[in-house]
Order: sequence, then structure tokens, then C-alpha cells
Amino acid sequence: MLTRRRYEQRYSFTMPGLGARWRISVTSSSSSSLGIDTTVPSTARMYDFWLGGHDNFAADRAAALKVSEVAPEAQLMAVENRGFLRRAVRYLAADAGITQFLDIGTGLPTQGNVHQVAQDINPAARVVYVDNDPMVLAHSRALKTGGNAVVIEADLRDPRSILDHPGTRKLIDFGQPLAVLLVAVLHFLSDDDGPSAIVAAIRDALWPGSYLVLSHVTGDIRSESAANAAVHYKKVTSGATLRGRDEILRFFAGLELIDPGLVQVPQWRPDGPEPADAGKVWILGGVGRKQGLSSAERPAIPQGASVTA
Repeated sequence: MLTRRRYEQRYSFTMPGLGARWRISVTSSSSSSLGIDTTVPSTARMYDFWLGGHDNFAADRAAALKVSEVAPEAQLMAVENRGFLRRAVRYLAADAGITQFLDIGTGLPTQGNVHQVAQDINPAARVVYVDNDPMVLAHSRALKTGGNAVVIEADLRDPRSILDHPGTRKLIDFGQPLAVLLVAVLHFLSDDDGPSAIVAAIRDALWPGSYLVLSHVTGDIRSESAANAAVHYKKVTSGATLRGRDEILRFFAGLELIDPGLVQVPQWRPDGPEPADAGKVWILGGVGRKQGLSSAERPAIPQGASVTA
């Protein structure tokens, strides 16, 4: 039941590989105290709808359908972007030996979350999830529990609040390589937010051998469809900013792009044949590595050492 006086909702999730159904109950004296306004579309809940989730409301579904009317590939993009995230995390955990992950703009929990993918390869992998959507936080804190995975509330517009957060410092050692995930989040920052400076602050905080995983919508592919979708996004949310490939590449300044570089997300190390309509996906993704000393050459730095940004 959801009213202005009382919010009580039960959510159900089936988590792959866990053999159990998780249930979350969130009760509050008012919906406003949770910061959840179900009449206003949320990008996280729209994404959840496109992924076939159940944690969305009528306003989210209506907004997502409006976007899909002008960009029928919107659902495909959500699915392919999620696949890119999982493949990138699997590569980092299995091939690059990364054991700590900072996932900024995590979104609503779904199958194959970062900690599940990474810890399936290395049970000791540590994950910090970051978001500022109250519904995402409520879901994530209930599901992403355990000593090696935490959820913090912070805003990407203030990277220091993420890097210096006690929850981040508890699990992330900035004196060792880590992976920062900025997957389908930077396009929700306008140019006025200074996304280049934000990403630069994060890059500068990374130890050599760290990785940046990034995906971003672009107007360089299916430009008319992308532009129409961006217009509709602006009507129902804070909007999305389309950026060209060269602009997106600049977020990787100073990093070595891992093969195959910055590509349409279905093309980034696919597990099998690309879907027939992969060319319709106007979202680019890539993984960059900060070059520097090898693991054998790195000096030991105590856990919790200060970030240099």
C-alpha cells in the first residue's frame, strides 16, 4: 500500500546461483521521508523496466514507453549495456586480477550484480556501490550485504564525497589497483556539471594499474533516434546528454584503452555472436588502464591511505 501518509512495499528478487528468493520490506511513516515520489519517473526504475524487472511504478513505465516510441532500441540498449558491465567485471576479476571495485551509479539490483560476478571468480573481491536514488539505496542495502560489499549514498557531482566516504575507505585501498565503474551514468550529467573534471578527479585518485570502465550514449550512431530519445528524456527526467565519440574518449585521458577500445557495447568482448540488431545500439563502452608500476614493483601502502587527487 502506498499513500502520502504511509509507504509499505514488499519487493521480491530471485538472485541467480543463490537458490533463494530474497524479500525486502521497507516501511516508513511517509513516502517523503524515504525520498521516493512514485509519480515522478526515475531513470533507475525506467532501466529496471527495460531489463524486465518489477521494481518500477506506473510513471516509470509510461516514461520508458514514451522513450521507446521514438527509440525502439531503448530496451535493447539497456540489455546490451548490462551485458557489457558483466563482461567487463569478469575480465577485470579473471584476467586483470582486480579485487576491488567502486561502482558509481549502481542502479537497481538485478541479476548478475558486480559483486556476484566478481566474487564468483574471487570470493575475496570487495565492492562499494554508490548511488543517490533512495529506492536504489533501499533495495541495494538489503541485497548487497556481507563483509565484502557495501552501499553508500553519495553524488557523482561531488567525487570527494565518494572517494573519502568512510564506507569507501573501509573496503577500498587506494594504494592498490582498483576498478571504477561509470556505466551509463555520465550522460546524466550536463556539461554545466563539469563531467570532465569529475572524471579527472577520479582518475587522479587511482593507483597505477587501476581501471576505468565507462559507457555513454552517443549521437554519432542513429543520430535522429538518439536525439528524439534525449528530448523525451528531458521531458520526464533531468535529461540525458548525448556526446560524440571524441568527447567520450577524452574521459579516458591518460589511460590505455584495452582492446577492442571504445566500441558499441555489444562489440566489447562478446561471449558469442553479436545480436543481429547490435548496430542499432547507440551507446559506446570501453575499459581503460592507468599505466604505471607493475605489482612486483609497487611499494606497500597501508589500507586507508589518503587519496591524492
